[in-house]
Amino acid sequence: MSSFWVYPGQGAQQPNMLHCLPSEVLVDECLREASDALNEDVLLLDAPEALQSTRAVQLCLLIAGVACSRLLMAQGSHPDYVGGLSIGAYPAAVISGALGFADAVRLVALRGELMQDAYPEGYGMTALIGLDQAHVEQLIAEVHGAEAPVYLANINADNQFVIAGSNAAMAQVAALAKAQGAAAAKRLAVSVPSHCALLEAPAKALAEAFSQVTVQTPGIRYLSGSSARLVPSADKLRDDLAFNMCRVIDWRSTVQTAYERGVRLQIELPPGTVLTGLARRVFEQGSAVAFQGARLDTLSALSREEEHRNP
Repeated sequence: MSSFWVYPGQGAQQPNMLHCLPSEVLVDECLREASDALNEDVLLLDAPEALQSTRAVQLCLLIAGVACSRLLMAQGSHPDYVGGLSIGAYPAAVISGALGFADAVRLVALRGELMQDAYPEGYGMTALIGLDQAHVEQLIAEVHGAEAPVYLANINADNQFVIAGSNAAMAQVAALAKAQGAAAAKRLAVSVPSHCALLEAPAKALAEAFSQVTVQTPGIRYLSGSSARLVPSADKLRDDLAFNMCRVIDWRSTVQTAYERGVRLQIELPPGTVLTGLARRVFEQGSAVAFQGARLDTLSALSREEEHRNP
């Protein structure tokens, strides 16, 4: 049996999320390292008003994921697989040993700036719950056009999808979805149209920055949230990280791949519990738990138990 550490994407952020991290020396060191990399105090990034910025949100998610992973690892826990949804891929890459934390902090700051500068207003993402993929794609096709761009962005579960595009186009799709039986259509706390062709130009700019950064072969097996496949080399990981902002996220298949490879313990790093709920739909056996709200010793015990099953 194996363990899988997963990292959430934008929309999972919570006010004061960095201030609510465990009061531990390792966490303080992580916050200091991130502040030094940016030459600014990262504890200013998690205020409610600061989290209106895509850059701030993505940095907070990266820092929280790495800090709490380091706490678990200091307890002797180590994942067999790592993976992240969208920006969550960056803490996953750091914990895999493929990307230095300081480099990740600077790249994520640039990533957020590129995304928010490309679409400062009028765009975003909306979750649709209760329809199958074919139905969602049909509704998108009815609305999408040059003046009303809208795309399938995330495949989260068999009946849970996220669309991205202009506010007007998403509102049209949401209205059609509700009229045709969708249980919910919820605008997400994301102010850019991620995981679609609208972000191809920012992705190319980020790829240029990645070419100046050292990326190594993952030391822990890294599952791409876009392709749902293992990423075996530094070059492929660099491509996965730079371009995941403009590629559809297939988290449903990513979790399924992990389960088929023998994963029976998924731990979701902060913030939130959304990925835990999605995993429970796939895990017929085993456990899916979230760091947030759990005791550190409980998570460590679960990890040790899984390691003993998989010597």
